[in-house]
Amino acid sequence: MFDFAWSEFALVGVVGLLLIGPKDMPVAIRTVTGLIKKARGLATEFQSHVDEMVREADLTEARDQLGQLGRLNVRDKLMKAIDGDGALRRSLTMPPLVENPPRHPRRRDSAPPAGTSAARPSLHSAPCG
Repeated sequence: MFDFAWSEFALVGVVGLLLIGPKDMPVAIRTVTGLIKKARGLATEFQSHVDEMVREADLTEARDQLGQLGRLNVRDKLMKAIDGDGALRRSLTMPPLVENPPRHPRRRDSAPPAGTSAARPSLHSAPCG
């Protein structure tokens, strides 16, 4: 943690013994060690909270990226990349070759069109049996 040599610890001990006195030295040592343990515990707790926040931030980012992938429309992206202005699609789209002529209902009293027989067999006119 800190880079102290044994001689520096001995100097702090001698100064502490002179200032505090031999009678109160064990109490002072217990107090200092208790404070050091609390400081280490707080540092460990702080580090664990920071690590937890980092994990949550990474998961949130991953969740957001997954949501973006779910909303991604691959077909539209490909079509935009290949044919951004739609010119290729328009050049490949051909108008229909033959338009269907409009159908007019035939009246019963009119003659059938040329090339067809006047008498058509009907499915309902044949006797069942």
